[in-house]
Formats: sequence, C-alpha cells, structure tokens
Amino acid sequence: MSPEVLSYIAGFLDGDGCINVQLVRRKDYRLGYQIRPSITFCQKRKHRAFLEWLQSVFQVGCIRERKDGMSEYSVAEVKGVEKVLSQLRPYIRLKQKQCDLVLEIVAELKHSARLSPQDFLALAKKVDAFEELNDSKKRTIKSSQVAEFMRVRHILIP
Repeated sequence: MSPEVLSYIAGFLDGDGCINVQLVRRKDYRLGYQIRPSITFCQKRKHRAFLEWLQSVFQVGCIRERKDGMSEYSVAEVKGVEKVLSQLRPYIRLKQKQCDLVLEIVAELKHSARLSPQDFLALAKKVDAFEELNDSKKRTIKSSQVAEFMRVRHILIP
C-alpha cells in the first residue's frame, strides 16, 4: 500500500476513528477476563462504501449498522489490530500514544498463549491507562477488579 494511502487512512483514524483496549468479563476464560484491543472507524450510513473500502484494504474486521444512523468498521481481533496499526503507525499524529500502547499490549498478548496471572494483571494495569488517553467516561472494568477476582478465586496470591 502506498504511503499516501496509509497517511490518508491514518488521518481519518486520528479524526473519526478510535484506538482502544478494554477489559471484558468472560466467564469462560481461565482468568475471568479478556483484554480486547480494537480499532473503529465511523461514518454516516450514506458513506458506508468508504468503510467497505477500508475493510477491503486491510482484509480484517467487520462493518455494522448502528441504531443512530451510523456505520462502523471495527477490527477487534489481536492479529488484525496489530496488522492495521503497524501499517498506520508512522502516519498517526493525534493518537500516537494510544497506538503505541495498544501495539505494546498486543505484542505481549500475541507472544504468550497463556499469560501467567501476574503477567495478565500487569497488562490489565496498562489497559487502565486508556481511561486518560481516550478521556473515557464509560470504562467500568479496571485492573483493580481483575485483581480482586483473582484474589477471591485464589488465582493470584498477593
């Protein structure tokens, strides 16, 4: 892909996109939680074709229609997030800190099939940093909850 196209997409991500990582409660997971990185791009439904073009460029993610009249292209799998951000990283300006932190977290998730409870908790603490980077107001699950879950279930001994 040309630098011009990557630069254009990075600018769109800086303006109308979101780079995020969150802790998600998962009863079927060994440690009770999942670390889920994501990238989303939003446009009014009438501009859905642009999001379809983005999806064709990266060959990952999905597009959904929201109830508010918007279309959303989302990449939420670890390998897909890494693929997209590693290509866009040299061109991202406003969201460099988010990009770097997600790439750091993704690298640790990708290279360790089964994180130890201590390593998982350390990553969960990195996820907490997104509350300030993204001015998050809806973040409900924090590393302290993960630590308490592990303590109560004797997964992590303090």
